[in-house]
Amino acid sequence: MNAEEKKPQFEIGAEKVNAGKIMAEIKTAVAAKTARGVYRDLRVARAEMANLVNMSDDESFLKYYLECLRDAVFVDINDFEIREKRRFGSGLLVVLKKIIWNALKFYTYRLWSQQNQINGLLVTALESLDGKYRARIEALERKLTTSDPSKLHRKDAEIAES
Repeated sequence: MNAEEKKPQFEIGAEKVNAGKIMAEIKTAVAAKTARGVYRDLRVARAEMANLVNMSDDESFLKYYLECLRDAVFVDINDFEIREKRRFGSGLLVVLKKIIWNALKFYTYRLWSQQNQINGLLVTALESLDGKYRARIEALERKLTTSDPSKLHRKDAEIAES
């Protein structure tokens, strides 16, 4: 692998910003939080494993992107526990929020269930297209490796003439 291939596909930076220092601070903070058990969530661990900078080819990025879409395609529309962090009047605020949630639940459920349906259809269509064209490209690549190169040049010339 030459130096050009090792270069990241993108870099973010600005003048007068010490990116190395900022990265060191981030790594220190992450190490401290990891030691405290903050990042035990599987989603965080998975995001770290799938670091976008380390995805060097389009195929691995597309595979990761489709996997993320599949995991996030459906919006959670279930009821949830309503909490209040403020001490003063927390009971009253929880009751008020529950009343508002119950009044709006019908509309949000209807809206998000339709959105979930659309999201699911779009992801299915995208995965289907990816599979279809991936298989087609693999078949064409197999055909190219097994065919006679002189016939390919003849076909190229025919296409150029037409």
